Amino acid sequence: FDPELLRGIIGDLIERLPPITKNSAFDDIKGVLTLVDGSLLPALPRLAEAMWLDDEHRAFKIHTHFELLKGVPVRMDLTEGNGNEREVLEAHLEKDRVYVMDRGYAKFVLFKRILEAGSSFVCRVRDNSVFDVVQERELSKGALAAGIVRDAVVQFTGSQAAEAGLGPLRIIEIECTPHRKVTGHTSRGGPEQGDTILIATDMLEVPPEIVALIYKHRWAIETFFRFYKHVLGCRHLLSYGTDGISIQVYLGIIACLLIALWTGRKPTLRTYEMICFYFTGLASQEELLAHIEKLAAQS
Repeated sequence: FDPELLRGIIGDLIERLPPITKNSAFDDIKGVLTLVDGSLLPALPRLAEAMWLDDEHRAFKIHTHFELLKGVPVRMDLTEGNGNEREVLEAHLEKDRVYVMDRGYAKFVLFKRILEAGSSFVCRVRDNSVFDVVQERELSKGALAAGIVRDAVVQFTGSQAAEAGLGPLRIIEIECTPHRKVTGHTSRGGPEQGDTILIATDMLEVPPEIVALIYKHRWAIETFFRFYKHVLGCRHLLSYGTDGISIQVYLGIIACLLIALWTGRKPTLRTYEMICFYFTGLASQEELLAHIEKLAAQS
């Protein structure tokens, strides 16, 4: 097993891949929009906990970097099931990216490391975050129409913020439809979600409605996880060894990149099925090419 060889193949494919998703709203964003999240890969069909149980009952986690405008994963790091997502991201930060994260990544030290790496971030923070307001900003008609209720430059307070040494950041508060729980708690035991969410970012000049739109697109990585697990067949692991699992993860990325290169579009269930039909003899080369040409015409 040569992980460097597979990583080299992935890097070469990424270089060849042009942007797939066209969204002029992001034209002025300086940095590659990179969605970050982790997802469990159980080594057994039924898993009691998201952690190592014993040598016979394991789970792994894939920590994924997903480029929004290309619609493909560009990096996956494998850890045990309870691997710390923030620490994995901190260890693999790159320059000139905009990391888009959910509140599980909200950590002031991580924010500082992202800025030191020459990148930016858009991250949901907890509703009870404590900060001093430096400047309240007037909301435009476009921001109000997008559900923005507050745009402010703030200085986060508290011991962790002070230890990180962060300067002023920006808080954008967005209206949302909360998922109410009968018990008044979320499935993870936290408080019930409010009617707004708080987004923190270092990008002070980007219109607030664009920052909100960036965070809204974070859901694309969840859609990818579903595709990766249920369509590419990576829902359960084929090996119990780290090398075998790493090969499965790398090949999943390569499959996504190849489909995107062949079709010029994000991988879909229908396209994946057509490729499988071709390789198994159920579809001819002409039928596969006709499907790809149809996709190109729809672009």
